[in-house]
Amino acid sequence: MKKILNYTFYLLLATMSITTVAQAQFGDEASEVTLYDVPPRFIIDCPTAGTLSRGHYQIGTRFYPDGGAIAFTDIGLSNRLTIGISYGGDKVISNGSPNWNPKIEFHLKFRPIDELEYFPAISIGFSSQGYGAWISDWDRYTFKSRGFYAVVSRSFYFYQWTAGWHAGINYSLENDIDKEKNLNFFLGFDATFKYNLALLFEFDAALNDNSTLPSSGRGRGYFNSSVKWLFTENLELEALLKDLLVNRRDSDSFTREIRITFIDKF
Repeated sequence: MKKILNYTFYLLLATMSITTVAQAQFGDEASEVTLYDVPPRFIIDCPTAGTLSRGHYQIGTRFYPDGGAIAFTDIGLSNRLTIGISYGGDKVISNGSPNWNPKIEFHLKFRPIDELEYFPAISIGFSSQGYGAWISDWDRYTFKSRGFYAVVSRSFYFYQWTAGWHAGINYSLENDIDKEKNLNFFLGFDATFKYNLALLFEFDAALNDNSTLPSSGRGRGYFNSSVKWLFTENLELEALLKDLLVNRRDSDSFTREIRITFIDKF
């Protein structure tokens, strides 16, 4: 089973790389989707109310410390409903044997209310994918999955840039050992300048991750930021800076990650 998961993961990475290079070098005249028309679906770890349009998909990989990587793909089943899966592990980028996560994770987001002139968009969803290494002793990811959540987003425009505010609440299911069953809230902001460079910020209050266990936070919350470059009309390259407040008890510095996302339509 592990060999099958290994081959599947690396095949997904190879497929994404080949598709991305082909699009970047040769273009795709048949493709109508561009990132300039796609709202942000997530900030850094936290979701937004944005969803993929019907028939659109995204394929991406996220690289984190200790050679870790998570591959993910999402599909827009309608203009309001997006579903996806993800899978990864530690030491994927290394000369040792990968330490795979225990299971494939799932994503589901539904937007019942679209953004209006004086009213934000509202989405509800579920995501079992946490970030960073899987800590088997504590039955959780380094950064807990969002679990069940609701989020509101409001966009606005100024001169040559677009921006958006996001706020949400969530209830993570990764609380069996630390017993942190509190509702949590998060805030986010994104701004895209001249259509190809974006800055993103988020604050996760981590009310469900502030116990005295070594794997938990210190009660400061998680402040994350990223710089996103819209490299081509279909490709996002992103540098992530996480836990800038050094909230994790087992950390001495903030976390550096890279995310690559390719978007197209069927």
